[in-house]
Amino acid sequence: MSNFLEWIALLWFLTCWLGYTAYSRRRAADRPCLSNTLDLYREDWMRVMLRRDNRIADASVVGNLERNGAFFASSCLLILAGIITALGYTQEVMEVFSTMPFGTLPSREIWELRMVVLMVVFIYAFFKFTWSMRMYNFVSVMVGSAPPPDDTKTSPAGREAFARSAGNVCNLAGDAFNLGLRSYYYALAVVGWFIHPVAFMAASTLVVVVLYRREFCSDALGALRAGKVFDEPSPGKGDKSAKSN
Repeated sequence: MSNFLEWIALLWFLTCWLGYTAYSRRRAADRPCLSNTLDLYREDWMRVMLRRDNRIADASVVGNLERNGAFFASSCLLILAGIITALGYTQEVMEVFSTMPFGTLPSREIWELRMVVLMVVFIYAFFKFTWSMRMYNFVSVMVGSAPPPDDTKTSPAGREAFARSAGNVCNLAGDAFNLGLRSYYYALAVVGWFIHPVAFMAASTLVVVVLYRREFCSDALGALRAGKVFDEPSPGKGDKSAKSN
């Protein structure tokens, strides 16, 4: 019966993670949220960048965003190294855990399953952060190749197409970063599994509530929406996930 509860808790965790991802994707198609609001700001940023002679500030901002991804990717590697080390000393770690005044000690197989799930979460986060870094690198190249304001060979339509393209790449990079950051939230839920499967399910539910409130109901969203007049929803958001950090 105890193992059955363990598997139910894991299934609930996956339902929360995948279910919220699917829900936020649909919800962002017809409702303002952090993701589609920032998408509009990024496109506007690229349009403003095309009107500037000096683009050092733009390159600096892109570099800063790329470094954020590098920091979290490096953190994922350190965490993964710790998890792999702990897997090599499962018996010793379980003995230490058994002396703690909370939780119940599961079988060795269930304990290792918990560690593997935690490891998979951080592997997923690592791939998202590194992909975000690479796309910000693409944005840096696009900023460097952007036509200058006095370039008469590029038509207004061409400039608008460039701004949309560069903004879209920047949006994809931001979305990948937020997916990686969201994985940290879910990793904290997995930590609750080491206490009890019910704590794991409660933590998974709490993470979804926190993510929803920050994405769709936060003060930050209100402030961002108040900063500009948005006449239309962000185009193409039905094909992407809404991500919150």
